[in-house]
Amino acid sequence: MTANKRPYLTVPRLAAVPGLVHGFGDGRWTEAGFLAFAEALRMTPVVMRQLHSDVIHRLDEAPAEKLAGDALMTDVPGLLLVIRTADCLPVLLVDEANRAVAAVHCGWRGTDKRILEKAVRAMGEAYGSKPGEMLAALGPCVGPACYEVGPEVRGAFLEAGFPEAVFAPRALVPGAGAPFSGRKYLLDLRSANAWLLSGLGFGEDRITNAGPVCTHCEPRFLSYRRDPHDPRRMYNFIGLV
Repeated sequence: MTANKRPYLTVPRLAAVPGLVHGFGDGRWTEAGFLAFAEALRMTPVVMRQLHSDVIHRLDEAPAEKLAGDALMTDVPGLLLVIRTADCLPVLLVDEANRAVAAVHCGWRGTDKRILEKAVRAMGEAYGSKPGEMLAALGPCVGPACYEVGPEVRGAFLEAGFPEAVFAPRALVPGAGAPFSGRKYLLDLRSANAWLLSGLGFGEDRITNAGPVCTHCEPRFLSYRRDPHDPRRMYNFIGLV
């Protein structure tokens, strides 16, 4: 990934695609600043009310009202697809051959529902996109060393078919006089979603990983786990011009 004085990062492989704009925002970008950026591009930003769901919207034009869901896809120039994050994983998908793009919000709940896999399949149905010919860019998210989850999350992922390798165990240390309460686990969101892409037919050269950027550790990014009372979110975007 490349960074500069702009409040977002870009991926060289995606930046090389003609007629494509994209970026992973950091904590410096206010809502007003992002909207001014979209206006300067003469593009219409599409910002959802995100639900941690597997709801995907296909856009053939700018929506008349705010959508609710966690993935957007389009082949229409002028629409800027937006995912807002503060630890969750933003994923941008590009189908160069059919001139189609998608933006996907992959928190642990959406990942457990395989929203990224469903978005790729939806692009195939809508635009004829083929996973082996697509590009995927995985943006900044909370890293595995900082993403502690309980056994119920691990159980849900294993039931959904994910490999145990996306988790590492962490023993709980009991406090003074507190009984030992079992184990917690460290979840690697990035690896879990890369595993989904690989299973669909994405080659390693087709997946761009923004790691080892951890939103919890890097102060220039926003992190819900680090600052749970901070309402701000980062703006991640992709669109065709």
